[in-house]
Amino acid sequence: MSGSDGGETAPMSSDTPDTRPSRMVADERPLKIFLAAGEESGDRLGASLMAAIQAAAPTAVTFEGIGGAGMAECGLVSLFPIEELAVNGFAAIPARLPTLFRRIRQTAAAVVAARPDVLVIIDSPDFTHRVAGRVRALAPDIPIVDYVSPTVWAWRPGRAAAMSAYIDHVLALLPFEPEAHKRFGGPPCTYVGHPLSEAIATLRPAPEEQARRESAPPVILVLPGSRTGEINRMLATFASAMKLVTARLGRVEVVVPTVPHLFERISRETASWPVPARVIVEQAQKWAAFRQARAALAKSGTVTLELALAQVPTVIAYKMSIVDEIIGRALVTVPYVGLANLVLGEEVMPELLQRQASPERLAEALLAIVGDTPARSRQLKALARLDQVMEFGVASPSARAAAIVLEQAKRSIRFHPDAWNATHRSSTQTPSSP
Repeated sequence: MSGSDGGETAPMSSDTPDTRPSRMVADERPLKIFLAAGEESGDRLGASLMAAIQAAAPTAVTFEGIGGAGMAECGLVSLFPIEELAVNGFAAIPARLPTLFRRIRQTAAAVVAARPDVLVIIDSPDFTHRVAGRVRALAPDIPIVDYVSPTVWAWRPGRAAAMSAYIDHVLALLPFEPEAHKRFGGPPCTYVGHPLSEAIATLRPAPEEQARRESAPPVILVLPGSRTGEINRMLATFASAMKLVTARLGRVEVVVPTVPHLFERISRETASWPVPARVIVEQAQKWAAFRQARAALAKSGTVTLELALAQVPTVIAYKMSIVDEIIGRALVTVPYVGLANLVLGEEVMPELLQRQASPERLAEALLAIVGDTPARSRQLKALARLDQVMEFGVASPSARAAAIVLEQAKRSIRFHPDAWNATHRSSTQTPSSP
């Protein structure tokens, strides 16, 4: 009888229930999946994906590839430490290039040698896409899935069409990305959901935390960024803005979430602020502060989507060098920088960029959303739409991603109908006499 993937199965008696997986296998070895992640965020995605694949696969699965601590906990033995791929700042790039190119060649060679049923590259396009391109040239029969779309919708849209030569399917984190790939001639692309959707319960306040949001003094989050350059550009401006805010509101509770390597600097510089600021680094502390916050002043980045999902009204700010601004104006094609604004298709969170990001204008925008104002109500009403737009509760992103990865594995030469037929014939034929 015909299988759902077009192959053939061995005959069965009519009175025996068919309880086997619908996917046909051409030999007894486990399904082999090679994953390549290039940084910590990709490692977290990879770990969740591995767990979802193991839960959904109709047969045993083995993993090979590159990952960090999270993927190691799921059984991956990394080809080399993921930290070797980290590059801190443009100035460090030239010295790191020989190592990066060597690791790209090494990874591609390992994929080809392993002959996995599917290769999954995870984010870090400067590394993973070069690996994918080499693998496609050396072993074009290996299906390749890209987990996390490059920002072709924001700049360099030509990358989408170029990806079609070496990527078979893109797993998108944002709902507008499949349409962007279709518009720009990219590979097939499916929205699987953002991993933050799996943390909604952590982001949303319990009743007592909601009560704290509504009480005085208001908790205001200040998030100037997680890189040294961002702190250099944003922290002093945010400090001046908060001075103006406290002059108008009086007592406020300021919380500054940061990362461990910036803790000492942020603590030292916020110590001179006119209002005491509590600097935190632990993830649990950060989420607790999000659940209690009345409003936030944040540098553009993923954190603005976290704030949106936590339903914290936010003002977005960003500053860059003049050179970067000129380049950005020439290359960037999106109308907004905030992810929530992009997903919702409107400027829900006010965006004050470059010279607009003055202390006076930031303070004015922040004051407009701290009180019980029409501006605050409009933002909260718009943010409430995110659950539907991003399809929260439909299925976990990891489960959706795993289903597509397993589907792509069927395209492996081992599962090709011809390979199955040949293996089936060789296992059932009686050898002829010499």
